[in-house]
Parts: sequence; C-alpha cells; structure tokens
Amino acid sequence: MVSLIKGAKTPLTKESLPTSKKPPNTAFRQQRLKAWQPILTPQSVLPLLILVACIFTPIGIGLIVSATKVQDLTINYSHCDTKASANAFADIPKKYTKYHFKNKVESKPQWRLAEDESGEKSCELQFEIPNDIKKPIFIYYKLTNFYQNHRRYVQSFDTKQILGEAIKLDDLDTNCSPLRSIDKKVVYPCGLIANSMFNDTFSQKLSGVNNTGDYSLTNKDISWSIDRYRFKTTKYNASDIVPPPNWMKKYPDGYTDDNIPDIHTWEEFQVWMRTAAFPKFYKLALKNESTTLPNGTYQMNIELNYPISLFGGSKSFVLTTNGAIGGRNMSLGVLYLIVAGLCAIFGIVFLVKLIFQPRTMGDHAYLNFDDEENEDYENLHEENSTLREII
Repeated sequence: MVSLIKGAKTPLTKESLPTSKKPPNTAFRQQRLKAWQPILTPQSVLPLLILVACIFTPIGIGLIVSATKVQDLTINYSHCDTKASANAFADIPKKYTKYHFKNKVESKPQWRLAEDESGEKSCELQFEIPNDIKKPIFIYYKLTNFYQNHRRYVQSFDTKQILGEAIKLDDLDTNCSPLRSIDKKVVYPCGLIANSMFNDTFSQKLSGVNNTGDYSLTNKDISWSIDRYRFKTTKYNASDIVPPPNWMKKYPDGYTDDNIPDIHTWEEFQVWMRTAAFPKFYKLALKNESTTLPNGTYQMNIELNYPISLFGGSKSFVLTTNGAIGGRNMSLGVLYLIVAGLCAIFGIVFLVKLIFQPRTMGDHAYLNFDDEENEDYENLHEENSTLREII
C-alpha cells in the first residue's frame, strides 16, 4: 500500500512510516493486572503477632537450652612463647581462658613452654575436665583477625592443580600470583591460601595427668566429604615443583619423589583450603566420635610454628562438644526470643487499643472538612475558570 502526503516528495510506504512508541495494549504493559492489597487492621494483625510469638518462643528456648548443654574449653595460647615459664607449669591468666562444664572446675588451666634440642618450641597445656563428657569430642583451632574472605585471597589457587593435573608454568592460573613460581619452577600448591596454611601441630592424644588415662584423637574424616574428592594426588615430578615459601621448614630440601604432599589424603590442608567467611573462625583439627572423655586432668602439646604477629590476631585451642546448631552460641536463641517478645508487646498494645478505643471501618469522623480547605478549593476553582475564559 502506497500513499502520498501533501507536500511530500516521495510516496510513503508501510516500511517507511515512523515507528510508534506507544506500548502494546496488554494488561501487563498497561498495568491492568489483578492485584490484592491487604488492609491491615488490628483484627487482622493481632492474630499474626500472637502466632509469631507462639512459634518463636519455644524455638528460642530450645536453641538456648541446646547451647547451654554444650561443654567447651578455650585457651588462647598466642603468648605462650613469651609469658609461659620454661621451668614449671603456671596458671594461665584468666583473660586467656574460657570454659563451660556441668561441674565446677577446681584447678585453673596451666601452661609451660618446652624446647627440644633442635630449638623447636612447643606449648604444653594442662587443664581439668571436671565431669565425663559424652562423645563426640572435637578439637578446633581458632584464629582471629585473619581475613580469609579477602577477594584476592579467596581466588588464589589453581583448580586444575589441586585436581592433580601437572599444569605448566605458562598455563598456571594468574590468580596464584605472586606465588606461581620460584626459580622458574612451579610452586605446588600455588597461591596465597596454601602458603598461609596453619601449621601449629597438635598431638593426636590428650595425655592423662595424675593417674588419668590417655584419650586418643584422630585427624581422619575432619574435612568435608566433597573436599576429599576435590583434591587429588598430583602428577607432577618432584624435580618440576617447589614448596611454597612458608613450607620450607617442613620441606627444607624441597620435594623428592618420596616426599611430595598427597593433598588427597592430607585433610588438614583440605580444611584450611575451605576459606572462612569471617575474620574470626574455627577449623577442625582432631576429633573422637567413639569414646566418652572421662573426667580428670589432661595435657595437650602444641608445636609452635604459626606466627600471628604478622596479622595482629590470636590463636586458640578449643575443646568442645556440639549441640543441635553446632557449638555454644546463644545469639540465635536470644534473637528468636527478642522477636517473640516484641510481637507479644505489640499484640498487647493492639488488643488494648481494640478494646478501649475501637474504630469502625470507614468512619466519617476521621475525614477532615475544614472551612479553610474548602475556601482554598473554591478559590482554586475560580482561578481555573478565569484562566479557561482567557484562553
């Protein structure tokens, strides 16, 4: 179809007509969709508040009861190398210890600094378990002010490398920088996460003191099951790779064919590589899920290797059981009770208001018909009429 417009030099076709910007005449585009808007009244809000309060109160109480049943011991041994005596055990300052047990602790936790012939230092911790603690028992290390959630830090590893592939230096993930190579050899495992791995060594038993038997611990099955499949034995030759700089103490002569770390079975490494979301975090080191921990006095020896002065944090030894939501944490239960309390208070306020000062829906008494507003409206109407006449 071709048409001519007066004054046009060329005929207009359907294709040459200007495109209309008018939106389609649909219910969605023209905002005619059906909607429901609740009218909040005391009669409708009051049952909701009561329901929330009734649900949240038992949940909060249950969480608090579960948390109080968790028994734990935390010892901050960050200053063991400077404040502990090398001659005999001494009481640990109160600010470095925290514990919750069913029975009262009679003797305070103590520490002593030990040093072997090679100059290696270890912190020996002695503490009392005042009552039998049912299995499972978990040993954690706790770090503070360590930001594993930093963007560059979280990405600092090579996925193919931890899957066991022998990646060449040119193909290595650039996120591993600046720890990709040393002397033109590939760093294995590369990146900041592996290089900063926690390397204080906990003895794999709680040594009994004063006729108390030893309590064995294990480092097996401490990592997530999915991580045991994510980390594979490497296919690198020992001559092609070097350990990260902070691993030189463990591998002073580098790697050999018989001395390459098997990250498929090294669960402490797998635990460390799963980065924490907050600067204060716990990571599982040892556990016992088969035997009750008898009451008595125990000793834990910790080989001191990990420096904390570099990041201004602290490191702690944590012995604990677990509850329904994990460790001893009152915050969640308290939060539930606060919400339940607020709902109950507002519910009572609405109920009192409804009883003593009810309001009928659509009450005309709440409409405002002031004379001044009516006069302003009439003046505006006259101005609009005058303006239409002039136009």
